Amino acid sequence: MTRPLVALLDYGSGNLHSATRAVAAAGCEAVLTADPEIVRSAAGLVVPGVGAFAACMAGLESVGGPALIRERLAAGRPVLGICVGHQVMFAAGVEHGVRAAGVGVLPGVVERLTSRRLPHMGWNTVAAEGSSTLFAGLAEERFYFVHSYAVHDAAWPDGVQVTWCEHGGDRFVAAVEYGALSSTQFHPEKSGAAGGRLLRNWVATL
Repeated sequence: MTRPLVALLDYGSGNLHSATRAVAAAGCEAVLTADPEIVRSAAGLVVPGVGAFAACMAGLESVGGPALIRERLAAGRPVLGICVGHQVMFAAGVEHGVRAAGVGVLPGVVERLTSRRLPHMGWNTVAAEGSSTLFAGLAEERFYFVHSYAVHDAAWPDGVQVTWCEHGGDRFVAAVEYGALSSTQFHPEKSGAAGGRLLRNWVATL
């Protein structure tokens, strides 16, 4: 059986090799690339990200990432965003009083968490809908988070499945599934067996 090709978008966002290895281990051929033709033609696209929202958006813009992401989603071709790669899918991000536009395929604004204990770093449980594809078989599992910003809520369009998490009494979006788009605030590639299962669930949709 042929393994699907998954492109991990290379736009200068830190060390992406652990994500590349984890995606490959989930049952696909994984390639780290900014080549637009590979990004368009791959069975799946992963958008990783670490650091600041505005910096990640600038990196994405430098390789035409926002347009490629929108093009894939408009055609119903799967995209998975991870950490800041999840955050940039939303309309905007606000850090240190500066608002930056996101890719805008989801409503909502990424803002600083209100918990007194930041960053939110370490293992935490999530609350997923029973019909979730990403979290099939993962109802009681924990995932690894490293962040101080997240989306608290939005005017969700029909068909969105939102998975929630709580830190220090602050409820925020942990993952979203919407058509061909899946995205997670946590790092599946750092989440052990649970993260591996989630990635396999996603690869199985390609």
